[in-house]
Amino acid sequence: MSDTPPDRLSNDPRSKFYDEALLERGIGIRFNGIERHNVEEYCISEGWVRMAVGKALDRRGQPMTMKSRGTVEAWFLTPAGDAGDAVEG
Repeated sequence: MSDTPPDRLSNDPRSKFYDEALLERGIGIRFNGIERHNVEEYCISEGWVRMAVGKALDRRGQPMTMKSRGTVEAWFLTPAGDAGDAVEG
């Protein structure tokens, strides 16, 4: 696997931009200079993130989201090859 995250990624399994293998590695997102932990989807080239808004749910039971524009940076939290390794203990 590459150490460069994809341009666009979603954590919604219904999305065509969902990739379970990449999400298992963990993705860090910095939006407008602030590290965010509530990002549902992002696109680096278009400069937007879709973030969960509180604990509200839509009629399908999915989190309500808000799309915001700005500078998006993404990185992997674990190096390639470390994801999926069993933790002994």
